[in-house]
Amino acid sequence: MERIGVIGAGAWGTALAASAARAGRQVVLWAREQAVADSINADHRNPHYLPDQHLPENLVATCDAARALDADAVLLVVPSQFLRGICDTFRPLWRGGLPAVICAKGIEQQTHLLMSEAVAEALPQAPLAILSGPTFAAEVARDLPSAVTLACADLDLGGRLVEALGTTTFRPYLSDDVIGAQMGGAVKNVLAIASGIVEGRGLGDNARAALVTRGLAEITRLAVAKGARPETLMGLSGLGDLILTANSQQSRNYSLGYQLGQGRSLDDILNERRSVTEGVYTASSVLGLAARLGVEMPICAAVNAVLHQGADLGETIAALLSRPFKQEC
Repeated sequence: MERIGVIGAGAWGTALAASAARAGRQVVLWAREQAVADSINADHRNPHYLPDQHLPENLVATCDAARALDADAVLLVVPSQFLRGICDTFRPLWRGGLPAVICAKGIEQQTHLLMSEAVAEALPQAPLAILSGPTFAAEVARDLPSAVTLACADLDLGGRLVEALGTTTFRPYLSDDVIGAQMGGAVKNVLAIASGIVEGRGLGDNARAALVTRGLAEITRLAVAKGARPETLMGLSGLGDLILTANSQQSRNYSLGYQLGQGRSLDDILNERRSVTEGVYTASSVLGLAARLGVEMPICAAVNAVLHQGADLGETIAALLSRPFKQEC
């Protein structure tokens, strides 16, 4: 695994490409915009997403998909709701047996499928792995210490990917729980919005701790109903990712929730952003999957109601706090 392709030159894709280049791999990063590719190649910077970060000089960017797919493994790092479309586009170029490492976190809105299920339909010839965990792109790009879960049903392939991508500062931990590794990464974005709302409304640290803890219970219920192992949700791709995303203004989801809590409108917040805030789009998908599996998720339902159903924020919080007392589980 000497040659790594990366599809998607946003902040996370660029950071992963930089990390793989530092691991000694030959990395080709596919960008949609020629100006981004040109800047990375000439100035070793991504002007739109990581403008202040100098990138490794052995990192090459291109707008030629075939060049990025001439690799031993390919990281798929595009927003979750666009992942299937990208895979459909690249399917004719994707040779049989070329591994796809899914780095997007979300659940499809229309189908309520996990990313692995959507990619399996779009790229049936590709062995699949999942990379997920508590990571901010800017810190990975700066080569600060980070740890992630790399989940793959084929542990031999997973082990080779770990060796190819791992460094002293970017540490993948191997798992074969592909479902569990995805569920934490998807649902935590919705819960991070809720956590930001709590902070923006000034409801206190007690409330935020309670929300995050009960949110983890929601993630675990849904994941287990889908076939995951509960212990996976106590690891990097579950609890770790939730702790990070639900407690920092670096998180796009948390910061969006914070601004909602302070009274700003969703449209105004999104209109100011270049990057996708995944939790906005995942909220309805989570509820659709939960309904299909018969799982109750009151916090996620409340976030979805505020984002997409015009629910009043104050009334929604009051309704959550008025729920019947119950046994903790």
